[in-house]
Amino acid sequence: MNRVHGEPVNVQARDDGRPTRFVWRCRLYAVRAILEHWVISEEAQDLRFEPGQADLEFWRVEAAPGPATTAGVYELRREATTNAWTVRGP
Repeated sequence: MNRVHGEPVNVQARDDGRPTRFVWRCRLYAVRAILEHWVISEEAQDLRFEPGQADLEFWRVEAAPGPATTAGVYELRREATTNAWTVRGP
């Protein structure tokens, strides 16, 4: 079953997969902090923490569209098979 998580988003990430910035609704957001990270096997619907074996990878981040703006909490999701990212915002 494929559920809609949020809106499509372009994400720039480090080599280890940590998101550093993303473009959402024509605005560039800088990730200020990683709050949580987890992975899920979509078929089994179980939590797994082995790198490279996740179907879905989630990052809860604190991010803002500029240095003088208040940060919000966003949930980014990456689908391993397509490398497509979506976001849920405040």
